[in-house]
Amino acid sequence: HQAKNRGSGDMKAGFQTVFFKEMKDVLRDRKTLLLMIVLPIVVVPLLLNLLIGFVIKKEQEAKTEVLEYVVFGDEFAPELAKTFEAANGFKKVALGSPDELVAAIREDRIDFGLVIPEKTAAQLSGQEQASIELHFDNASMGSKVEDRVQDLVEKYNDGLTAARLAKLGVLPGQKQKSLLEPVRLRKQGTGKIREVIGDRIGGMVPYFFIAFCFMGVVYPAIHLGAGEKERGTLETLLLAPIPRHQVVLGKFLAVFCGGIIAVLLNLASLGTWLAIKAGELRGIIGTLIGSIDLLDLVLLALMLIPVAAMFAALLLSISIFARNSAEASTLISPFGIVLIVPAALAMLPGVELNWFWASVPVTNVSLAMKELLKGTMDYTMLLAIFASSTLIAGGLLFFCAKWFNRESVLFRV
Repeated sequence: HQAKNRGSGDMKAGFQTVFFKEMKDVLRDRKTLLLMIVLPIVVVPLLLNLLIGFVIKKEQEAKTEVLEYVVFGDEFAPELAKTFEAANGFKKVALGSPDELVAAIREDRIDFGLVIPEKTAAQLSGQEQASIELHFDNASMGSKVEDRVQDLVEKYNDGLTAARLAKLGVLPGQKQKSLLEPVRLRKQGTGKIREVIGDRIGGMVPYFFIAFCFMGVVYPAIHLGAGEKERGTLETLLLAPIPRHQVVLGKFLAVFCGGIIAVLLNLASLGTWLAIKAGELRGIIGTLIGSIDLLDLVLLALMLIPVAAMFAALLLSISIFARNSAEASTLISPFGIVLIVPAALAMLPGVELNWFWASVPVTNVSLAMKELLKGTMDYTMLLAIFASSTLIAGGLLFFCAKWFNRESVLFRV
């Protein structure tokens, strides 16, 4: 009985020894510290500030930018031409002929051009529908040309329609509105603003967290697997009176801690940034930020724990198989793409959290994080996701332990 207790104590001491030894090695590696500590603390707030600042700046620029345009055939619709000339943010310029429109737009000499056919005058005077051509760069995603031109044309149409109806004896006001729009649809959305915004951008946030979790695991896995082969310390470790499965467990926990540290620092950095920015930002972005509380951040961290375990077990297995660090990096690189793709599925329309997606690794966590951001999480589903992800991580760890017991894997020539 005493021998059994002593053996159990030795096993526990062996496991702890391996873990602390590997953690010291990890924390001495500069690349690992960079990805685990510096990136989460510095890069995440910086990226968020740059991204949100860039979006707000571009939106403001698109709305206030002075658009230079040309009109051909303005004599056939003089009132429409005057509408553009009188509008703020539009500047009329000269151009030789309509044949130069495409080249002028591509060379950024003008923002758009209007071509009014000769028959437009007769169509408008005859109370018919007229068509004019709008030439603009439709390949520019951030361009507001189409929307701004459409707003002015609708303003002109409203005045023209009112005048036509007045000639027919329909007085301006509610009578004209009821004639033009017999049935008006009053939209009453049931979703809260947090749900609406969370549904639109909630798929991107888990993608970045999972990516940082992956990066936090990569270098510790390479360092403690293939790196130990390069340093020539693997043989010494195997000669220690410690069962191999405990050696694997110690290495796994060290790699796993790398991922968890990266995740926790990311969330701490995000939480600090939210606390600072919640009072500064206005509009829908400020509303979303203000609705995220501490419990949401804690649940996000819990969701990433089994993801970090899966990454740690898988990448440690690959690193153990590799002959050196360079080969390990080469083998792990494709897995980085393969493992991140499931996280990106949460951004696709129509992909919602259900019992099917709850069983898909990484995607289930990504969708759960999206639901948490929306504030619509089904917590029974959350438990199922956590259980399935933990089961998969356990299976990968079991495979890693079996893999580590094969001499052909440890000492590949």
